[in-house]
Formats: sequence, structure tokens, C-alpha cells
Amino acid sequence: MIILSTVLLVFFVIVAILLVLLVLIQTEEGDSLGGIFAGGSSSAFGSRSGNVLTRTTTVLGALFLVISLGLALLNRTPGGTGVEAAGRELSGELQTSNWLEEELNPPVQIEPETEIENNLILENNEVLETLEAEAVD
Repeated sequence: MIILSTVLLVFFVIVAILLVLLVLIQTEEGDSLGGIFAGGSSSAFGSRSGNVLTRTTTVLGALFLVISLGLALLNRTPGGTGVEAAGRELSGELQTSNWLEEELNPPVQIEPETEIENNLILENNEVLETLEAEAVD
């Protein structure tokens, strides 16, 4: 996988350099996209005859996009956790808290009126603590 990624990166750099050079070499003929609006050609969409430079530029542009997509897929983070989760892990921030959710849903303390209600509340708290512990893991 590392070899494929390295080979794609080398091709990516070569294609990028060639693409820049080809764009710089081409002469402005007025039949390009700007020529459509300026009336540079008698046809509606400019000249249809593309020379070798414009076709090569098109092929290199397509290769540039395909190789960049391939590099992005090969070099993504494993498990799809993303950059934000990796940053939190590195900074030591283990517990994520949403301040808005805490403000809108503050913890409610229920005062039990009977012993049965007290036991139910204790059992619910134990279940919630177990679920929170499993969610953190």
C-alpha cells in the first residue's frame, strides 16, 4: 500500500508539472472559453478543432483529478475516525461534551417519596452509568 501511494504521488507531481508547463506553452487564440462571449469564432461554441496541446492538456487534467482522488482514498485515516478525533486523542481530551446540550437539558435530581422509588432511581442510575461507560469505550 505504501509503494502504491508513493508511485501515485510521483505520477501526481509529474502530471502537475506537465500540466502547468502545457498551460503556459499554449497561445491564446481567442477560441477558448473567453472567445465564446467575445465572438472570437463564427460557431456557437468556439472552434471544434482541438490541436495536440489542448487535447494533451485535457488528458493531463483528467489524470490530475483521478490521481488526486486515488491519493485521497489511499491516505485516508484508518477506520474513518477523521482528523478531529485524532486531534482529540492526541490532546488527551477523552470526554466530549456538548455545552448546548448540557444547557438545554440540565441534569434533573428527583427526590424519591418512597423506598420503592428510591430503589428504581438507583437502578436507573446504575444502568445509565453502565451505558455511559460502554459508550466511552
